[in-house]
Amino acid sequence: MFDNIYQAIISPDVNLVGAITKLVLSLVLGAVIGMERRRKGQIAGLRTFALISMGATLAMLISIYIPQEYMGLKNGDPGRIAAQVVSGVGFLGAGAIIQMKGSVRGLTTAAGIWISACIGLAVGAGMYLISIIATLLIIFILVNIERIEQRHNFLWETKIIRVKMHGILDDIQPLRDIMVANDVHISDEFMKFEYDNQLTIVNFMVRSKSNVDVPAMFKTIKEQSNAVSITITNEMNM
Repeated sequence: MFDNIYQAIISPDVNLVGAITKLVLSLVLGAVIGMERRRKGQIAGLRTFALISMGATLAMLISIYIPQEYMGLKNGDPGRIAAQVVSGVGFLGAGAIIQMKGSVRGLTTAAGIWISACIGLAVGAGMYLISIIATLLIIFILVNIERIEQRHNFLWETKIIRVKMHGILDDIQPLRDIMVANDVHISDEFMKFEYDNQLTIVNFMVRSKSNVDVPAMFKTIKEQSNAVSITITNEMNM
């Protein structure tokens, strides 16, 4: 009995036992990836990834089933429907990406959505071991690689530092020097003069590591300029 079940599971033909096994396995693997994403506070979580992975598996099963049952082809074109999953899931990935002025968030989740669909296709094609190994590697990348980046301070963040000062400023080099001294790299600058209010607003688009002492840098800027306010944000706002 168990031998018959095993043969049905590993059979390249679509059958009830094999199809159910593949759907459940893809659901579990997708949920594992989604659980990690949800832990990081992403909107796309356990249910989203489980549905994507299982849906891709179902698409692969349909791709295999139609040539076999309706055309009598054992070597039909099982990739025809499945190929649309790879491109179609890109729309879901795009929905997970949040574009903010000065930064983009959600790229890792979008990549996770795409590869979750690929895992579903692999399960549907009967590549069980490869699917499980791929899932473990994804979890390793999402969890351990980030820890390595944080431990060795490899992470660079893009921010906007906005400085509002009294008077019409004709030289912002002192501000640049302060940021460079604090290991903050300036990518671009945007200036605004308010002549009626006699104010200068400078937006610095900067890249920095997470260990920068922002309060100390702001204190230095305040001491060496006529700063009214200093803000660090993700959005450009003149």
